[in-house]
Amino acid sequence: MQQAEDFRAESEALNALLQGADEARFSEPTQFKSWTIDAVLQHLYFWNIMAGFQITDEDQLVETMSKIASQKGGMRAFENDHFEGLSGHALRKAWFANVQETADLFADADPKQRLKWAGPDMSARSSITARLMETWAHGQEVYDHLGVVRENEDRIQNIVVLGVNTFGWTYRTRREDPPGPMPHLKLTAPSGAVWTYGEDTSEDLIEGRAEEFCQVVTQTRNIADTDLIVTGPVAADWMSKAQCFAGAPETPPAPGTRRTAERSAV
Repeated sequence: MQQAEDFRAESEALNALLQGADEARFSEPTQFKSWTIDAVLQHLYFWNIMAGFQITDEDQLVETMSKIASQKGGMRAFENDHFEGLSGHALRKAWFANVQETADLFADADPKQRLKWAGPDMSARSSITARLMETWAHGQEVYDHLGVVRENEDRIQNIVVLGVNTFGWTYRTRREDPPGPMPHLKLTAPSGAVWTYGEDTSEDLIEGRAEEFCQVVTQTRNIADTDLIVTGPVAADWMSKAQCFAGAPETPPAPGTRRTAERSAV
């Protein structure tokens, strides 16, 4: 399954970024809710483990989900307790070793296999695509914190597709109706290819770099901090609150609050 290899590649890029980082940097707060890099890696590591349980141990998945729901302090407290102080490069190495295990599991899975999750069941392809998206999205605060502009590859098309498929979800999670059909997208891939989605007869259009569309739908950038060209009221409304991830509605970052920091020693 190609999405498993794309997940592996995105994780490898994040690991390569962090390999040369000073140990002290892992405990510094990032621009995302003041999460540290340690918190980011704990979060990615824990939910990669949970994704693996979807295939290897459904009972363990259900039991752990139940424990999270009753955890005082919520999800982040549970994740932190789970790793018992594992941090820095030791955490990075453990997370990355598990990345390989998770990628291998899903590489051999039937893409259409239905897997249990916290909400509705999902396909194996959807599950590993979500892991890719989370790695890419949470990786953004790491790149930003270390002052590095990420060089994306065309595997981000998985995130573009997820953004397209969750147009309706953006509104459902807010108990709203979409104000119209999904806008037409004309996005330039990192390779220079042009990806289009939606009816090209739509009066609403979003044009620009695919990676900036990904940043908006994953809420790692405010639309005002991108060069995307947004035409039409439906396109403007969607880009003001787009959300490709599950859970309660989240408010995108305020303009200027998520950006590449001034470069310092990695």
